[in-house]
Amino acid sequence: MAQPSLNLIVIRAADVEKSLAFYRALGLEFTQEQHGSGPIHYASIMREIVIEIFPGKPGNAPDRRNAGATMLGFQVENLDAVIEKFQAQGMTILTAPQDSQWGKRAVVQDPDGRAIELSSPSDRL
Repeated sequence: MAQPSLNLIVIRAADVEKSLAFYRALGLEFTQEQHGSGPIHYASIMREIVIEIFPGKPGNAPDRRNAGATMLGFQVENLDAVIEKFQAQGMTILTAPQDSQWGKRAVVQDPDGRAIELSSPSDRL
């Protein structure tokens, strides 16, 4: 039996425009969509995974260490440049960029409180 593959991530956002700005700062490109009479939302295709941002009710994601929390991870070409964009947007940096055995990594928080791990290859490792 073939192993399943991930093909869809749906992000519910209290402020869709803020979330779009956040995920665009990572380098994702979104197109506006609407299926039938459903809500207007935005989709990005990253390799074989569709990432959609839908409007959601105001609220906050669970703390990243609590059950029910989901952390997304993205590899970016230039981690420092992405962190600078997030700082300019006033986003929360949970873990500053640092070298690890997996390359340079940081953890940031998206506008709805989700923890997002960012990494980029490190020349020193």
